Amino acid sequence: MDPRIGTHYNNSSFGYDGYCLPKDTKQLLANYSAVPQNFIYAKVEANTMRKELIADEILKLKPKVICVYRLIMKASSDDFRASSIQDIIKRIKAKGTPVIVNESALKDVEFYSSKVVNDLDAFKRDPDVIIANRTTDALADVAEKVYPFDLFGSDL
Repeated sequence: MDPRIGTHYNNSSFGYDGYCLPKDTKQLLANYSAVPQNFIYAKVEANTMRKELIADEILKLKPKVICVYRLIMKASSDDFRASSIQDIIKRIKAKGTPVIVNESALKDVEFYSSKVVNDLDAFKRDPDVIIANRTTDALADVAEKVYPFDLFGSDL
């Protein structure tokens, strides 16, 4: 209820990500490996487990093709360095399910050996499941296929 914090922190994503936080937590873990504690280890491990759980939940749907809508970490960004969705893509591909990526900030035709399709209409034709970090009007016409982690639909 504290207005300085608000409820937006409760809108979890596919795990904490970005360039700094994952690197920094792993560095803290290494720096304090000789100090008896489990808080930092638990945070790093919980983030890894969350991504594994999400990949497993998606694969339980038995999709033939999975599409990933945007690699970015948050709305209004084009930064996808170390985004959590990349780890989920790796886990899904390791289980043998093809992944197609839609990322306007990416100009390559492949990402992690997955086809990149930036024509949104063509992208939406193939998938059984579309993984989207946040809810967006661009996917409203295929909402039944979307696996989002924007719990409250608040990050449009």
